[in-house]
Amino acid sequence: MKICVGVFFGGKSTEHEISCISANQALHAINAEKYDVLPIYISRDNEFYIGDELFDLANYADILKDPGAHLSKVTLYKDGNTVKVRPVKGLFKKEIQIDVAFPIVHGTNVEDGSLAGYLQMLDLPYTSCDVLGGALGQDKAAMKDIFKAQEIPMVDYFVIYNADFEENYSDYFAKAKEIGFPLIAKPANLGSSIGIEVIKTQKEFKEKISECLRYDFKVVVERMIKDLMEVNISLIGGSEEVRCSAIEEVTNGFLDFDKKYQPGGAKGSKKLGNKAGVKNAASKGMASTIRKVPADLSDEKRNEIQQIAIKAFRALNSFGCVRIDFMIDKETDKVYCNEINTIPGSLAFYLWKEEGVSFDEECDILIRNALNRYARRSRKTYAFDTNILDNYKKK
Repeated sequence: MKICVGVFFGGKSTEHEISCISANQALHAINAEKYDVLPIYISRDNEFYIGDELFDLANYADILKDPGAHLSKVTLYKDGNTVKVRPVKGLFKKEIQIDVAFPIVHGTNVEDGSLAGYLQMLDLPYTSCDVLGGALGQDKAAMKDIFKAQEIPMVDYFVIYNADFEENYSDYFAKAKEIGFPLIAKPANLGSSIGIEVIKTQKEFKEKISECLRYDFKVVVERMIKDLMEVNISLIGGSEEVRCSAIEEVTNGFLDFDKKYQPGGAKGSKKLGNKAGVKNAASKGMASTIRKVPADLSDEKRNEIQQIAIKAFRALNSFGCVRIDFMIDKETDKVYCNEINTIPGSLAFYLWKEEGVSFDEECDILIRNALNRYARRSRKTYAFDTNILDNYKKK
């Protein structure tokens, strides 16, 4: 009997559709001869749906408008030592047992530890970071504070809070001037380059910070490196063992949301959204970004990035497949750790392919790691036999 893998995606997030693209790629990559694959779509209303239509991205434009018209709504429940998926409607409710969850979600309300907490409450093995790792990876302000405590190299930064931006504006503006323009401003809890602003002059500061605060309660402001080399690395593993992928250089500069994901936004991404192009997961998603793999780096610089990446991975309590983004200042040759993406778009399969790991092999590693982590956790003690409540019995 094959292991049933539930691939969870979507959710109440600004990166909802990006999650659908990444998940669809994985749905076709997971080895169907070894695993039963069940796509589980989470609507923007946080309702769960299943259906064969989820295997083809060409159906998604209609699905997202009205999931209930195309898919079967389901609930998940714990049945002894198993977790089952049960249709909400229907006379004969065929239940499906899932053995491991494969979350491919991006952004707040899902990737930030919310979904991990739900899966852990169900006692279901899952392939991604746990609650702590997901939360730290999503909140750029908390992430950078952890990096700072661990002496992981970063560019100068500070955090602006929506609650006191107007009241303490002069203090924030003074910090900005101290770091020096131009600056990069990022909503603390968003990804996929949503809400990022480049602040080139002092005059733009208030306007662009206010724009960032439309998306979040906290904004990270950091020094912009004028002449940089952007490199990314993926890692797979957990607390005991970590493996590094090839390192890529992103060669088309800063990509906003449209350039990353919209049709024709970046060279090579024109198939995105084309029904003929997306069928059977043909859409490349983030893999369409113009990149050089492997990056043109010395062995010394490559080793430096790998060691910083492993340190950051462990500092944030990471697990599964992540991508960590770095910046190299071309003037000083100094390496700066930028941020972690705890469930990267396309699961960074293009970086592992360079290391001789195919996409289906990558998925297999993540599933096996999830099952091994679950087995280790199951051996821990989480309850004690006590008689405390006996004192509250009726006399």
